Amino acid sequence: MKASLEFYRRLGLDIPEGAEEESHTEATTPSGLRVAWDTVELIHQIDPSWTKPSGGHRMSLAFLCSSSEEVDAAYDELAALGHGYKEPWDAFWGQRYAIVKDPDGNHVDLFASISASQHVS
Repeated sequence: MKASLEFYRRLGLDIPEGAEEESHTEATTPSGLRVAWDTVELIHQIDPSWTKPSGGHRMSLAFLCSSSEEVDAAYDELAALGHGYKEPWDAFWGQRYAIVKDPDGNHVDLFASISASQHVS
């Protein structure tokens, strides 16, 4: 729980201090989206037959950055902590894009629109 919450705080989610000690915690984005985390122990209490998914990441979140430079900086910071996955690139759909992995191995996309003059195919 601690590693996941620390990771998502670095991406700007407002997660209450001390939440690391809880078996369930939530953060609400400015638009009202609620993101929640549960410990494996809590999930097993709710559903004793639950097993960890295999064959790929469990989910993916995408974080809009204000610029290509912010995508690069966020990637560099998280990659330095061991979360790098796919280095930033200028995608053909007109966005600067990068993928990091959270402490549970889930993909987290970082992206920003790039202007036509900046776009490199």
